[in-house]
Amino acid sequence: MRSLLNIITTTALLTLTSHALASDDRPDHFKGLPSENLEQALQNIYSHNAHLNRVLQGELTPTTMHTIHELTYTLEVALERIASSIETLQEQLEEVHLGSESLDTERVRSNGQLYLDGSKALTTR
Repeated sequence: MRSLLNIITTTALLTLTSHALASDDRPDHFKGLPSENLEQALQNIYSHNAHLNRVLQGELTPTTMHTIHELTYTLEVALERIASSIETLQEQLEEVHLGSESLDTERVRSNGQLYLDGSKALTTR
């Protein structure tokens, strides 16, 4: 009986999932945790990767697939924040680089501090 219930649940879930994947304008039905800054994004990655790893160690039932689906929303938000933060850090470091080439001490000092402050979350783990 439990096996039949799993088959029915899996079939229903796959039908709904395939329909949702077929639509490019599917609505977001879960909201990931916010990643307001790089530090929070990294914390979300650490915690949700650990959770995903634990879930992947077991059987991938419809319930665990649902859990994984929910986890991906927070992970996607965190990765977007990290990418955005890295882009900003690259721009700041480039300003330091260009300032050092032209011996522009103020450009180097101000952008260097911005870069160091922004990259702190990457170097404190």
